[in-house]
Amino acid sequence: MEQIGVPEVGQMEGQAGMLAAALMAMAALPVRVDLATLPLEGGEDPAFGTVRWRTLFCADRTATGGVVMGIAEFAPGGTLLPHRHSPAEVYFGLEGAAVVTVDGVPQAMGPGVALFIPGDAEHGTVAGAEGFRMLYVFPRDRFSEVEYRFSPL
Repeated sequence: MEQIGVPEVGQMEGQAGMLAAALMAMAALPVRVDLATLPLEGGEDPAFGTVRWRTLFCADRTATGGVVMGIAEFAPGGTLLPHRHSPAEVYFGLEGAAVVTVDGVPQAMGPGVALFIPGDAEHGTVAGAEGFRMLYVFPRDRFSEVEYRFSPL
């Protein structure tokens, strides 16, 4: 049986080779994202809570890998209902105040406060009277790789 080898990028010809080389070069370039140009998502699924977010880095949308990062926005009293997911997560407070309860222990959040949430720890967020904005980070390529498992109410 004849084996067919996969050519190296340098061996590819024509447009396919140019495309492969361009994609490899893009992966090595810095990626800049302007928050003001990103759509506000979420807020429609009552099982999730009222949180809305803007995705900054995600391999489905940007030429990046290894990290998903975004900004979560909560109106006054807004919520992200208690849930779990396998990857760890990091929150970093930007504006306002909230309480994030991790495995039953409330954690006060505000500007400049960072919180590491271990993988599979139950956590949920309730924003204060002025609302809350935070940065969130997952060590994954894509947001779709983070399976949210919501706790029964």
